[in-house]
Amino acid sequence: MRLVEVTDAAGNVAEPGWLIKAEPVHRQLRPALPAGYAAKMQRVFSGGGRMCIAVEGDDVLGVSVYRIHENTAEGLKMYVDDLVTDETRRSRGVGKALMDHLQGIARKAGCEQFTLDSGTHRQQAHKFYFREGMVIASFNFKKPLK
Repeated sequence: MRLVEVTDAAGNVAEPGWLIKAEPVHRQLRPALPAGYAAKMQRVFSGGGRMCIAVEGDDVLGVSVYRIHENTAEGLKMYVDDLVTDETRRSRGVGKALMDHLQGIARKAGCEQFTLDSGTHRQQAHKFYFREGMVIASFNFKKPLK
């Protein structure tokens, strides 16, 4: 397994072929992504998002979308928008490899926190996050505006 940065530091798509191959795995977590996946992801990247994937040969094993930003509550932090391992490859170290890689990027950038949100229904993911030393630090509230 190797990790591939799909975007560069400025948010440009450095690996367009891998972006296309990442879509089916990414949709396992986010089935509501629009039909124009590449355009949607370009907007995410323009807003500060970055993508790293785990690959083996020509296969995408896992996808992560993340961003580094500063806020008043936690200072400089890495926020992981999406972290998904292909459903046929789970429990083989792919998620851990991606998390370890992202935490290395965060530390190098001087981040004080590494955070993510996970839907309340994703109990298997929660077990993984707890094993990786993460804790529930707050509740996330939302209100649809449309």
